[in-house]
Formats: sequence, structure tokens, C-alpha cells
Amino acid sequence: MGIITRNFSNFATGGDDKLVNDLSTLALREATQSNRVAVGTSSQYVDVFQDDTGIASHTTSQRSSDEYVSSVVLTSGGSLPTGTQFYLRGDGANGSTTFTDQSSNSISINNTGSTAHSNNRGKIGSTSIYFDGDTNLLYGGHTSNFEFGTGEFKIDMYVNFPNFDGGTNKVLFSHGGWGTATDYAGTTFYINSGEQLKLLSSINDSGAHGGWRIDVASNALTWNNNTWYHVSAARNSNGEIKLFRDGQILSLSATTGATGGTDFGDGTRDWKIGFPSDSTNAGAEPMYLDNILITKGSGSGRSGNFTPDTLHYGDTLTINATGNFISNAVTASSTSSMGAMITYQDNAGTNALNTDIVLQLSADNGSNFTTATLTAMPDFASGIKMAKVNDLAVTPGTQLKYKILFANQASGSKEARIRGVSLNY
Repeated sequence: MGIITRNFSNFATGGDDKLVNDLSTLALREATQSNRVAVGTSSQYVDVFQDDTGIASHTTSQRSSDEYVSSVVLTSGGSLPTGTQFYLRGDGANGSTTFTDQSSNSISINNTGSTAHSNNRGKIGSTSIYFDGDTNLLYGGHTSNFEFGTGEFKIDMYVNFPNFDGGTNKVLFSHGGWGTATDYAGTTFYINSGEQLKLLSSINDSGAHGGWRIDVASNALTWNNNTWYHVSAARNSNGEIKLFRDGQILSLSATTGATGGTDFGDGTRDWKIGFPSDSTNAGAEPMYLDNILITKGSGSGRSGNFTPDTLHYGDTLTINATGNFISNAVTASSTSSMGAMITYQDNAGTNALNTDIVLQLSADNGSNFTTATLTAMPDFASGIKMAKVNDLAVTPGTQLKYKILFANQASGSKEARIRGVSLNY
């Protein structure tokens, strides 16, 4: 999220604290609702952690893509699911156009149209993969790894649309299928112009298609802009094909080939992500994707509701007992008095202000930090608390920073999440 700015220069000292607090609350609320990134003015700086750009350093703490900072840190661990054929994370460096299959198959990934990792949106980590709906796509040669036959499989990914168009088709993954009658065979996983999540496959009949052998579609769904959805298509050991959104089985409006051992067509075209196999951008739309997983073989399918992964495969979470993070320096007129407001969440337990959550302010670029005494305010929103400090005396300077420290954190018993900071000077 981001930032809002107001001119506080006439209200910076005594007697106007209520006005400053009210305006700080308004600034945090507007920044949260508008998904703003960290920005400062001559008298205020607000960050609601839409990205990491306002943070100079972390010590055993981390910003989550769900827009908070805590003492939770990702560490290596875990393993890929049974039968993994392909796995693509979206957490590359911002702007990177390099993509690597992290399965044991190491399938080569080609990039067309400068498809890139983007920190505009991240679901698991700070970046995801952006497709512009015009020329951006990832692809590779036809491969037996994506031939599902009559067995178990699943296709999983997260998707986010910056401007969802309900009247167009949006291909998420295709292999050898889609498009003209010369090659309808193969597999296509997409959201159609009726806003249905859909899985299609057919078999080539001497250059023409004889109807869909597999046509499974959900009932019409609502897709909101700037919202992450986990989508999945899977066939289980009973031969049942099911569609899922956010881990929940969807009601189906089309069920051709949804039960039994119907064979998936293989097609001859390349596989593509973010584009149909026939390379027509009529099946593409601007979107972000993350955590793309394809599995097949015994034990790789899915039958019932599930909880989508909140970590990339190979990652686990560690809750550190202590940690801190420090903001970038904000250049301002020389000051010896600063104020701040924070919004925070008790994800577990109850965090005590000034003990479990400690705020320090500096006006001399962090050479001297002064510890504040935070005072609780009325809740910012349901489950989100708020606290403030006014007119804290600091060592004079023109390079302003805040530092937030965590203490006594423990997984499941005490977990603080800092949701926003408004720095006033």
C-alpha cells in the first residue's frame, strides 16, 4: 500500500496534537485504501508497505506481500509435491526477464515480449510475473511432461488482474491446444468471456476437431481487480476432474469428460503461459501470475477442498523472538521534535506497546535514536490497532528516520504485524 501527504507545518507543536492525530489517521486510511507507495512531504511521511521501497534495512524481520512487516522471515525448507513436472516461482528480482523451472525436469523457458518479474504486485514474496496481454508470454517446446493422458494431474497458480475484462478470454496455461481447427488438441486452462474458469481438451481428427473430449467449466464467477486468486484444475485417482478457486471446489456448468478416464489430447504446438498455443492474443489479457505448478502421475491429483500455499515450495516461515526495521531517511527542515502514528495487528497473542512493539525516532539519519512512549488510540479498523506519540524530543537534524523493534515474538503465541506508519515533523 502506500502514502498520503498533508501539510502539518503549522500544527507541528503543542496544542494541535488532536488535529495532527486526526490528519495522520486520515492519511493512513487513504494510503491503505488507495494502495499508495511510501512518499514524504515537507511535514509528513506515510508508508503502508505496499512494497519495500520505504524501508532501508531489516534485521530478522520481513515485509509480507500482504502488506505488513513482522519478525517472520522466510527460510529454506520443504519439498516439491509428488509428481512435480514444472514449477515456476514469481519472486525474481524486479525487472528480471529470466525464468527458471525449479522442478527436477529443468524445462527450458523462453520469453517473448520482455515478460518480467514485477514488484507492482506480489503474492508470495515481493514480486510476481507480469503479462501485458499483448506480446508478453512464456513458452517452450511441446513436451511429454504436460501430456496428462488418463491419469492424475493438477495445474495450480495464483492470478491477479489489474483491470479484469469480463468480455474476453484469458488463457493461463496451454499446451498444444486452442485456436483454429488445424490443432484443437491439447490442454487449455483459462477464464472465458463468461467469467468461468475452464479446462478444455480435444483430439485431432485429421486436421479437424470432432468436439471437445474434455470440457469442464465452472459456473460464472466474480473476478475483482487487483485481487489475488488461487486457481486450480485437477483430476484425482477416481478420474474426476474438478476446478477450484481459493481452495474451494467450484460448481460446474459443463462436465464433458469430467469423470472416468477420458484421454487428454496432446496436440503439436508449444506450451505457453499467459497466452493460447496458437499465439493469438485474443486469448490474452494483462495479468500477474505466481507460484505456477504442474504435477502428474499417481498421488499428484486433488479431490477435495484445500488451503492454497502461502509460501513458495521450498520455503518455510521462522518467527524470530526479536527483530527490527528502519525507514529510509526523509529530508526535512531542521527539527528537534517529531511525532508518529502506527497501525498494527495482533496476529497471535496480545502485543504490549513499548515492550513487544517499540518505536524509536531520529532526526540525524539514525546516529541517535530516541525511544518513544506509544499511547494506544481507538482501533484503526476491525482487528487493526493504532498507537501514537506526539512531540518527541530528538537530537536536531534534517534526515528523519523511524525504527520499529519487535520483542518476545513466538510462533502462535505472540506475533505482531506493523501495518502502517505516519511520521510527522
